[in-house]
Amino acid sequence: MDASTKTLPEADTVWAWLEGVCDPEIPVVNLREMGILREVNVGPDRVTVVITPTYSGCPAMSQMQSDVEAALQSHQIPHDVVVRLSPAWTTDWMTDEAKTKLRDYGIAPPQRCHDGSSMGSGRESLLRFVRQAVQPLADVPCPRCGSLDTVVSSEFGSTACKSLHRCLACKEPFDHFKAI
Repeated sequence: MDASTKTLPEADTVWAWLEGVCDPEIPVVNLREMGILREVNVGPDRVTVVITPTYSGCPAMSQMQSDVEAALQSHQIPHDVVVRLSPAWTTDWMTDEAKTKLRDYGIAPPQRCHDGSSMGSGRESLLRFVRQAVQPLADVPCPRCGSLDTVVSSEFGSTACKSLHRCLACKEPFDHFKAI
């Protein structure tokens, strides 16, 4: 049977296939858990998957897109993988499961970033963004011992989306996934 006459799977089936596509920089979480995998749309003749990078310059994005394409190609279905930048990804899209996995992996997960309200538009949106950006970082618990006695060593950790911290209780360094 050629691809043009092949019956396409249900969206839930495609979501299940994509569960195995992990973040290339943090292999203990998959793209769905990270909130990067946004949509699966099954059309009359092809499947479209929408992914959103954690930030527009994310160097792992091309690898993520390739990994999603490979997962779909392995099932021999016609497909498109669309990279969508708007709305911008937020750490609030990460599942609780992802945050637990990050902590277990030794990375302090982000805290809730937005209060759930709309960012608005124009001047109001800019002012809200600035207020959120200049608020002091809440205590970041050490993912190893749980202590809140931690300090920022560097605003940039092993990747640009993480900062480097040090626990004063257990003396261990750790990454903290920045809330975006």
